[in-house]
Amino acid sequence: MTDAELVRATLAGSRDAYAEIARRWAPRVTAICHSRVRRSDVADDLAQETLLRGYRALHTLSDPNKLGTWLMGIGHRASLDWLKARERSTLLFSGLGPDQSIETLITRDEGDPAGEADERRQLMTEVEALPENLRQVVMMYYYEDVSYRELAEILGISPATVNARLTKARAILRGRLTNTE
Repeated sequence: MTDAELVRATLAGSRDAYAEIARRWAPRVTAICHSRVRRSDVADDLAQETLLRGYRALHTLSDPNKLGTWLMGIGHRASLDWLKARERSTLLFSGLGPDQSIETLITRDEGDPAGEADERRQLMTEVEALPENLRQVVMMYYYEDVSYRELAEILGISPATVNARLTKARAILRGRLTNTE
């Protein structure tokens, strides 16, 4: 079934149709969220929130053929909302009271529970440090096997720009990773 057919079936009451939409689009939505927030655990939560928002607002989608672009936009906005909330909740060091210790405020990213190799963690750290336009393309391209043409459509850029951004990102990553060894 096409995305448009699944949208129509969902609007007609089929929850299974939306489950298929979620299965199809979750990896790409997660990639766009991860490219924005730079944390995989948060990206997973934001992807779920995006798909829930999409389900609730599906009746507002004017062109069912543009489902993917629409969901990506929701994911982008959900990520921005999270980043804004995080900025507002940032506690400055000077805000520590006499009864608080810095240890109570530090949160460490424990990494992948499956115990990813150090090289993979280092690579993700470097990917997350890329400028947003490069990071976004890399995350979407490698999270799921998305073609240049699909990336171009989702991001509203040309396939040549997708290629240029991936090429530049790879060169930067290659340089950073060979300098750390």
